[in-house]
Amino acid sequence: MANNRFSFKKGFMQVKNKDIAAVRQEIMQVLNISTRMAWSVRLNGKVEPKVTEAEAIEAVFQKYGVTDVWGGSDHE
Repeated sequence: MANNRFSFKKGFMQVKNKDIAAVRQEIMQVLNISTRMAWSVRLNGKVEPKVTEAEAIEAVFQKYGVTDVWGGSDHE
């Protein structure tokens, strides 16, 4: 079961459509993941990120103007 506390779906839902692919690619790069399954697991909070990973994820979102990153989407 996913833990909304570790999910960054809330932040990802705020990314502009034109930036979605770039944000996904950058986050996958900082997390050193390459598969859609690994992306889904991380996005949904099934893996607790290390502090350095959380900081890197926040930095990517901040670059795209998103500051409220953590938590699941409000539509779950």
